[in-house]
Amino acid sequence: MLRPVSTLFRCDPKWMAAVCGFCCLLLLSAAPAYSNQATQTVPTIDIIQQRAFDFFWNETHTETGLTKDREKNNNGPDAGKSTVASIASTGYMLASLPIGVEHGWITHRQGYDRALMSLQFVHDKLPNVHGFYYHFIDWRSGERVWNSELSSIDSALLVLGALAAGEYWPNTPVHRLAEEIAVRLDWRWMQTDGGSKPDELAPSMGWDPKKGFLKSRWSGYNESAFLYFLALGTPGENGLPRKSWDAWTFKTTRVEGLPVFGGPAPIFMAQMTPGFFDLRGMRDRRERDWWTAWKNAHLADQAYCARTTSNKTYAAGFWAINASDQPNGYGADSPMDGGNTGTVSPTGMLAGIVFTPGRSKQSVHDLWTLDGKIWGRYGYCNAFNLEKNWYDTDVIGIDLGMMLLMTENARSGLIWRLMKHSGIVQRGLTAAGFHTSNK
Repeated sequence: MLRPVSTLFRCDPKWMAAVCGFCCLLLLSAAPAYSNQATQTVPTIDIIQQRAFDFFWNETHTETGLTKDREKNNNGPDAGKSTVASIASTGYMLASLPIGVEHGWITHRQGYDRALMSLQFVHDKLPNVHGFYYHFIDWRSGERVWNSELSSIDSALLVLGALAAGEYWPNTPVHRLAEEIAVRLDWRWMQTDGGSKPDELAPSMGWDPKKGFLKSRWSGYNESAFLYFLALGTPGENGLPRKSWDAWTFKTTRVEGLPVFGGPAPIFMAQMTPGFFDLRGMRDRRERDWWTAWKNAHLADQAYCARTTSNKTYAAGFWAINASDQPNGYGADSPMDGGNTGTVSPTGMLAGIVFTPGRSKQSVHDLWTLDGKIWGRYGYCNAFNLEKNWYDTDVIGIDLGMMLLMTENARSGLIWRLMKHSGIVQRGLTAAGFHTSNK
């Protein structure tokens, strides 16, 4: 299978430095500084991607390699004051580096050095328990903040981003560190609540140092397919057993007349896993067609918004009901009557490009009609609500990350190709019984 052109540079870092150093200096001296000025015309997907990448590049600490959870989307007095990173956002930062290199936004050396610095800190210094990391951390030190939990899902996102970077720079310390961080995740510990529930098959959502394991588990339909792929593929005693996948059951129901998994849900549940995994034309051991269900979730979201003309946001042609910032704080909405207030997610609209390319590309133009109210230094803001005349001032790392990966996969398939080289995640897909479908 073909890999990116940059595999020409996939060698020992010392050799790479010798070959690329002079060229890097020339590129850096010639490259213009990133502009925060609003474009005067409808932005292209390339510009939207670059602004999202700018977030991961600019809002990552230069000594720890930890990436902020969120930041202001303008250059106002509150910009830059946040010090809270998230491990999920850091994972998306690591996955963004190959994209930045391939587009020429950073050099090969810059991308490699950032990945290495971040992974060295995670591997050697970031506090963990049984390989799992706290959800929110101080970006300067890695110390836990907000009494956050050890998060199984966010630890998985961190590791998937690390593996993507590792596969982009194979046979280097980046690759080695990514693999070591991945295999020390003790999924059996998270699955059995430290051995106290030996018959439990679904992993817990997390662990609190005072309260213990969270009661909520990764069961029922949700976004966690990627977590299962990683956990099933983890070698040795730390990995989940194959029967965990078979025990993960949920109904197929109809939303707006379309068959989807689970029922009405925030659109990110149909975007987080396909950002890393290309499951087109495949079914799992239970003959579930995940790709079609995810596409139907997008079509159902769009259909619900199209028929709900009583709400100003939907009547204006916007869609992508999501987990996002809301006028009254962060929340998760669903495309069903009584399940939302008219808040929509620009990143959700754009991340749908692999499922509904025409509608997502149209969304770029639709969003631009809001007179610059939602455009800023990192692209479109996290959310808005015309019904309440509310426009978010922030962007959120995981949402920018989902959008960046999905749009890049639509354009080049880069992240999908990288993940196909990861032995860990491919073992996970095999353990779940994924196979090419003739249906």
